[in-house]
Amino acid sequence: MIVTDLGSPQRAVFARMSCCFVVSVGTTLLSAAILVALASGAGVPAGPANVVAVLCGIGPSFVANRRWVWRRTGRGDLLRETAPFWLMSIAGLVLSTVAVARMGALSASWSSAARSIALPLANVSVFGALWLLQFALLDRVLFRGRPDKDDAAPKEFAA
Repeated sequence: MIVTDLGSPQRAVFARMSCCFVVSVGTTLLSAAILVALASGAGVPAGPANVVAVLCGIGPSFVANRRWVWRRTGRGDLLRETAPFWLMSIAGLVLSTVAVARMGALSASWSSAARSIALPLANVSVFGALWLLQFALLDRVLFRGRPDKDDAAPKEFAA
């Protein structure tokens, strides 16, 4: 179903939330693939592998959220958008790295297949818990106000 009538503010928020979720899923899959490749494939310790994996997803997440979800164009405001987004992402990185490092220690003797499931699951658990807070901060603080384009949410949204 394609939603094109975002007439009510609630529908616009739902559309932004849904699109933000799609961005999060995409960057999570990217980070999980990098985490598994480094920790299970290359033998990098779980904590440092998570740092690299999450850092690889922050840039694409910022760009996709800013441009697709909140319809911002041009250069981002360093103090109002970019720095707070990165600080919020780094806080998630710290929390997820603690969780992944602990899971890495716990699963050190497990098979590679089991670790390939357990390590990304620890990462996703932390970011999943933080997702609603992150969306609220993005929507109400970082990208609040009128977007650069006419609509406050994507014109077409696949539901």
